[in-house]
Amino acid sequence: MSTVDDSSNKVALRDVVIVGGGCYGTFYAGQLMRAASRGKAEYRRLLVVDRSAQCRFALELGSSDTRQLIVQDWSDFFDGYFPSRYPETGNEPADAIVPSPLMPHLMYEWLVRQALARWPERPVETKPLPDGPGTPYDLSAPDGTRYVSYADWICPTHCIEPAICPVISAPRTWEMADAMESLVRKLDAFHPTAGPVLFVCRHRVFGVGMFDVNAVLAGNALVADAGTPGTPVDVLIGTISGCHGAVNLLHLG
Repeated sequence: MSTVDDSSNKVALRDVVIVGGGCYGTFYAGQLMRAASRGKAEYRRLLVVDRSAQCRFALELGSSDTRQLIVQDWSDFFDGYFPSRYPETGNEPADAIVPSPLMPHLMYEWLVRQALARWPERPVETKPLPDGPGTPYDLSAPDGTRYVSYADWICPTHCIEPAICPVISAPRTWEMADAMESLVRKLDAFHPTAGPVLFVCRHRVFGVGMFDVNAVLAGNALVADAGTPGTPVDVLIGTISGCHGAVNLLHLG
């Protein structure tokens, strides 16, 4: 986790990867820069990853000593990024990832590529979820990703998911992580199912949500452990917040 200095209520991070240099990524980078200037956050670098050298981030903010535009496909970037990372321990600041709300399920895709490389002779595939978590919004995409949400309304842009939902003006009584835990137990009753592997995006500072790189490395280790016996198993993998989620079922044959 990122660390917080209790004396100044400062969020301490190391490198922060921002997925996309468009309107969302530029907003998140600007907010983190403001947080740093006001003593509410500290970080080593912001790494903004976008396919275009002329993206909005490049035109409006640009690179400096503490922020860098990396012109690369997102999948290619993460394939090179994660192998050089090791889990941070103790209270040292951690690397974190700021996802875009409109991006593909990138962390799942990376775990699939890792599994294919780990077991080249074994069936590794995305399997349709036979059941959902019972949320009001539940939609399956053609690529097998299931998009779920407790909100059947349009949420405010950059909502930080406070204890009192700003739309219904009532306590937020739900938590997507709990729903994913319950879903694994339900699925496991019919077919061996491991997990859930969850990348939980939480608000950290100035409206910016993120999850730690440690969570991705731990998820990769969980998939490796689940598949080591060599028997068929499914692994539930989700990138979620408190209210919303993108979920996949990884089948190891």
